[in-house]
Amino acid sequence: MIVGVGMDLVEIARIEGMLQRSEQRVLERLFTEAEVAYATARARPAMHLAARFAAKEAAFKALAGSEEARLIGWKEIEVVPRANATPLLAFTGRAEARAAELGVAQVWLTLTHTDTTAGAVCVLER
Repeated sequence: MIVGVGMDLVEIARIEGMLQRSEQRVLERLFTEAEVAYATARARPAMHLAARFAAKEAAFKALAGSEEARLIGWKEIEVVPRANATPLLAFTGRAEARAAELGVAQVWLTLTHTDTTAGAVCVLER
């Protein structure tokens, strides 16, 4: 049974602009060290950061529905690459608690990007 669905699109130029204005603050506030390491090892880090930002937003939407869920922090949702290159979402803190409250047994995530836009879809299954 599906208990949550979220989708988000992010303009890569928006992330590039945020990084130009205050790169260190943005990286420290929005992304885990592993997410930053993954993205900065790529030719276009902003593209990969935008996809991770979209994934976090999609997960926020899928987890929504309680006052506590509104307090989930950016780093409490992490995009983790698997050996087969498919992404996985890891929840900690309030995100993990909300997933447990919903009875989430499986998290489905897909990421995509073009030259200008990154997107993500998150499905939570009980």
